[in-house]
Amino acid sequence: MTRKPLIAGNWKMFKTGPEAVDTAVHLAEDCADVTDVDIMIAPAYVCLPLVAAAIAGTRIHLGAQNLHFENQGAFTGEISADMLKTAGVEYVIIGHSERRQYFFETDDTVNKKIKAAAAKGLKPILCVGETDAQREAGNTFLTLDKQVSDGLKGHDPKHLKDLVLAYEPVWAIGTGQTAGPDQVAEVHEYLRNLLETRVSPDTAQSTRILYGGSVKPENIAELMRINDVDGALVGGASLDANTFTNIVKYD
Repeated sequence: MTRKPLIAGNWKMFKTGPEAVDTAVHLAEDCADVTDVDIMIAPAYVCLPLVAAAIAGTRIHLGAQNLHFENQGAFTGEISADMLKTAGVEYVIIGHSERRQYFFETDDTVNKKIKAAAAKGLKPILCVGETDAQREAGNTFLTLDKQVSDGLKGHDPKHLKDLVLAYEPVWAIGTGQTAGPDQVAEVHEYLRNLLETRVSPDTAQSTRILYGGSVKPENIAELMRINDVDGALVGGASLDANTFTNIVKYD
């Protein structure tokens, strides 16, 4: 099965509405000729409708950085799948390490959020990855197994047809460090096999597995040559339209 690469930009808590629109417009113009790669950007919630309007009819897809697993309710400060859908969102990032670290996201809430996203037709991007301490203790695969198994437990494979998996070694995010090619290849192969045994062979073949962690124009081509790497989840380097375009056009 041929999986179309996905280059996704997570803008985190950066950019006001006008700044987000300006960056999105420039990115859409610069990437107008890109047909062999899917491109996604995930701005802050307040920017979503503005960016959706700015990129309408372009090759840029819109993502959100999180969601709540309930459809509605007294959950101050949260946002639902329906709200994201009506704002023009197609993808949603779930279980990012910063959500796990700073906002106490658990594998259980990740599981519920994936179910909520899939039920509304959103494409979930499940983030997994080990900390430096877990890596040093030799627990990388144990950590990934738990995150994937618990995050996808109980899900019908047919509801995961649009699942995206993002491997982000926590120790590499925003540090300038990138996992070596051999390590990336080993982990991505492990994740592919894990999807096959924990979910289904079809899910393993259809799921795009992204690499994240200090991705930049200088290393994206090498990363994309690695087996089972189907794209990248980009943080800081996605904030500048020119830099992100250079990543998208990695060839």
